[in-house]
Amino acid sequence: MRFDYGYDEEQRLGKPYDLNLLRRVLPYASPHRTKLALSVVLVVAITLLELSVPYITKEIIDRHIVPRNRISGGTGDTGQADGRWLSVDLKDPVVAEVVDREKNRFQIREDQAVIRLTDLERLDHSSLSRLRHKDLSGLLRIVALFLGVVVAIFIFTFAQNLIMEMAGHRIMHDLRVGLYRHIQAMPLRFFTRNPIARLVTRVTNDIQNMHDMFTSFISMVFKDMFLLAGIAIILLAMDWPLALMTFAVLPLVAATAFGFSRKVRDVFRELRIQVAQINTRFSETIAGIKVIQTFRRERENFDSFAGLNHDNYLVGMRQINIFAVFMPVIEILGVTAIAIVVYFGGSHVLDQTVSIGALAAFIAYMKMFFRPIRDLAEKYNLLQNAMASAERIFLLMDARADSAPELDNLHTPGPLEEIRFASVSLAYNAGEPVLKDIDLTIHAGETIAIVGATGSGKTSLVNLLVRFYEPTAGSVSFNGIDCRQIRPAVLRKRIALVMQDPFLFTGTLKANIFFAADGLSLQQQANILDASRCRDLAARFSDGLDARISEGGASLSSGERQLISVARAFSADPEMIILDEATSYVDSQTEVHLQDAIANLMRGRTCVVVAHRLTTARTADRIVVLNNGVMVETGNHDSLMTKQGFYYRLYHLQGNGA
Repeated sequence: MRFDYGYDEEQRLGKPYDLNLLRRVLPYASPHRTKLALSVVLVVAITLLELSVPYITKEIIDRHIVPRNRISGGTGDTGQADGRWLSVDLKDPVVAEVVDREKNRFQIREDQAVIRLTDLERLDHSSLSRLRHKDLSGLLRIVALFLGVVVAIFIFTFAQNLIMEMAGHRIMHDLRVGLYRHIQAMPLRFFTRNPIARLVTRVTNDIQNMHDMFTSFISMVFKDMFLLAGIAIILLAMDWPLALMTFAVLPLVAATAFGFSRKVRDVFRELRIQVAQINTRFSETIAGIKVIQTFRRERENFDSFAGLNHDNYLVGMRQINIFAVFMPVIEILGVTAIAIVVYFGGSHVLDQTVSIGALAAFIAYMKMFFRPIRDLAEKYNLLQNAMASAERIFLLMDARADSAPELDNLHTPGPLEEIRFASVSLAYNAGEPVLKDIDLTIHAGETIAIVGATGSGKTSLVNLLVRFYEPTAGSVSFNGIDCRQIRPAVLRKRIALVMQDPFLFTGTLKANIFFAADGLSLQQQANILDASRCRDLAARFSDGLDARISEGGASLSSGERQLISVARAFSADPEMIILDEATSYVDSQTEVHLQDAIANLMRGRTCVVVAHRLTTARTADRIVVLNNGVMVETGNHDSLMTKQGFYYRLYHLQGNGA
């Protein structure tokens, strides 16, 4: 049996628009265009150097190893010209000395002497070296040139990789920061619809895939395209009929690549979805491990994860199968092209219309020709992976708050005088309102208690105060100014929220307490510790305020976390405090300190208390009673008890006396 733990399937994308996706990346690449341009220049230089290597090999063979242009001018027994001779220049004194010593093997013709190749092989090593000393010195020079080209390729490749990595890291840095900023600015509704692990996947794995595209794909594509064009031009210049014969396989290569690209795109999309789902399930397992172990659902949870993992495996195998077919097909076509070169080029060598060096260079160029095709296929792998990630990233970047739009003429209001709810309704899902026609005014310095049964809309009212959500209907105003005309950051700076189950960040005790304040003096910090009753808490740790707190404050008790939360609210020095039943999960001894700290925090401030236990609401200036999203009663404790209405019944249901 498989269980659904609440993550949603990601949106399936339709027809890809790769160019549009790449255009959207351009603003992030634009600041680094100088590095990218220099990288492309280096790629061109590397390509030209690599193209010169087979040609240098041809020159080594034709000019200095098998000097075909010098095997001529001899006469055989029939008196006809015979190509099996080597001609040497008698003007060279070193050559003349060898010819004079081996007169019986040479025929003299004016300033030239010729020798049969069979006789050439019979010369001793010293004579042969002296006879061909120019070839040997030329060979040394061209080998030095060859080594210089190799060293230059190494230096340029190192520089190009370094520059490209720098640019790629900076681009991905900017993209990750932009995505992080965007996610952080999203409303609470967004996070209820997107699992944490999916967002983590976007900021980590998907950004890394984009990095691989910039550092590997872009530079290699330029290189491979230049290499293909350069090889084609050189082959046509060397022997265009032979080149056209070998190019006959290219339509098959293009058809194979096109079919491959269509299949692999969908596979990479599926892989991105599967990875996000696996991350989501794993994240939920860690977060809910207590529940899983308490209810002994390890086996069922494991089976569910194994199912997701198996689906990921199947998609991965589809990817492998596609590449397992594509790469051998490209290899076969490459070998076929080389076979054509060997057969037809070899016949041209036999009839002496093509030199051995030219044939060797032709074969080397053909091997080089199919290498970038294979590279492009592999880089296409990276591109498709990156495009699948880019689709997900920009889908996330395109997400916007689906609440009411911001109004023009933003304001920065003065000190809090009043907050007014005017006919406010709120629905998280269309047609399912959780608040209906709320009319409420909160005055500065007033303490308001919000009470009601579970699901009555208490937390939703708080969400509207802090602008976590926008009202579906009506308006919330601050000093008579519509809250939509006030930036959320400006509004929230005046409000501190103390939650029922506070969240603490990994870091030091000091960083969590003074989370919302910068530049506080030591005296101000001391005053906050005293007022929030956190001084004793800090003294319990050997490192004091520098004590490390684990993720979520798991190493602390509920009461200790709550004291830190109150101190954090103190450090913000807000005008309004919102308390969500801060003493619900606290032991009696800690509750005394916490109540004292909260009393200090509330003093002189506007306060809204979400009261689950009605004894907490008794001291409030005014009590707002909610039922099924409707404000049914309002007044202080005594007046509401006198009415003997909904509040009266709720109060007695909790076991309180009259």
